[in-house]
Amino acid sequence: MQGKSGDIIRLQHIYDAIIEIESYVEGKNFSDFSGNSMMRFACIKQMEIMGEAGNHISEETKAKLPDIKWQQIISMRNIFVHEYFGIDINIVWEIINNDIPDFKKTVISLLDEPKT
Repeated sequence: MQGKSGDIIRLQHIYDAIIEIESYVEGKNFSDFSGNSMMRFACIKQMEIMGEAGNHISEETKAKLPDIKWQQIISMRNIFVHEYFGIDINIVWEIINNDIPDFKKTVISLLDEPKT
């Protein structure tokens, strides 16, 4: 999956992962999140998917989004997969609440671009 059509598929994977995370945490607070291992790990898994998809998006598409910190997203995925024992759930919660909403808007704007 390379090129623009591959990027669209990867962006759709990111969007789908965001929707999943939103559904897991809807109406929940940090206490709910920290006390529910299934919710935490489901969110982390979706964030891993976002990082993996981001790793395969072309440089051309990434260049259209200079405000997105792709390397941080990819690095986050690597930490979740390889350093799982050191995950700070406070940071995960902050990402979910502070970063993902804007990231979702950006992904939507790219998915809504006319296809050529």
